[in-house]
Amino acid sequence: MAEVKRERRAVPAWKLWHEDTEPIRLGISSCLLGQKVRFDGGHKHDRYLTGILGEWVEWVAVCPEIEIGLGIPRPTIRLEGTADEARLVEPTSGEDLTEKMRTYSERKVRDLQRDDLDGYVLKRASPSCGMERVRVYGKGGMPMKNGVGVYARVLLDAWPLLPVEEEGRLNDPVLRENFIERIFCRNRWRRLVRDGLTRRRLVEFHTAHKLLLRSHNEAGYQRCGRIVASAGKVSDEELFDAYEEEFHHTLATRTTAKRHSNVLYHVLGYLKKALESPQKQELVTHIEDYRNGLVPLIVPVTLLRHHVRHHGVEYMLGQLYLEPHPKELMLRNRV
Repeated sequence: MAEVKRERRAVPAWKLWHEDTEPIRLGISSCLLGQKVRFDGGHKHDRYLTGILGEWVEWVAVCPEIEIGLGIPRPTIRLEGTADEARLVEPTSGEDLTEKMRTYSERKVRDLQRDDLDGYVLKRASPSCGMERVRVYGKGGMPMKNGVGVYARVLLDAWPLLPVEEEGRLNDPVLRENFIERIFCRNRWRRLVRDGLTRRRLVEFHTAHKLLLRSHNEAGYQRCGRIVASAGKVSDEELFDAYEEEFHHTLATRTTAKRHSNVLYHVLGYLKKALESPQKQELVTHIEDYRNGLVPLIVPVTLLRHHVRHHGVEYMLGQLYLEPHPKELMLRNRV
């Protein structure tokens, strides 16, 4: 037990649940990696993805348009019709590529599911890869930004639990933190399954993620708890499937300053007997400053983590909320 305590103090909590041999694997639109696959022979290199996030993930590049046989350079393609029944068309020739793209997409997504991924980053506004607000040209010729790319729609429908975002939306700090937190959580789940999922291991996994779940959705956290408590009343397959679905759905809810503050006070509750009054007041001040938008989340979290380690609060040492992902990503440093 002493060795475990020392290890937890020396190694970040998130790292205890990950293995270098099982990297976080993300699908990505090839152009975002700097590959010159766009219709004009160009690219849309995203330096945050390849630089900062790229240090921690393994990319699986996909360009649906190239893979269905369209060349470089090539005529532009677009969505035509209505959002619900959009067709993928090459307007200069009138060629309809919809069925060709759907057939390819269904096969490609099945292949990716067999290899498994932890998430996916799509190219925004693309008639093949855009996940929202893609231009759809109606009969009048004026586009409406209410479409979904053909490949993206197949991916989203076939793989609803997979964390998926567009590179444009990742410029929003809240969406970026939520997406990256989810891909790290999914990677932990995949490792759990690969190593042999049992009821005991499920309890350990849920216990480590309790506060993280509560920071996203209290009701979802409670539903996850009830599923874990149903062990022995349902089959293992039903138990594990139900937990996986609820776990990922709960994490998909965006965190808020109010939810984070509630969790921070919960952590403080475990330290009340160990701290002197001035130390408690200092933590309360930092939590309230965070709630009011005066300091970033990392400020109260760092101080709480220090006291948890200093006083050896074993339960909190195992809570991934305090260290859910590498500090180098600086996801909690914004105000």
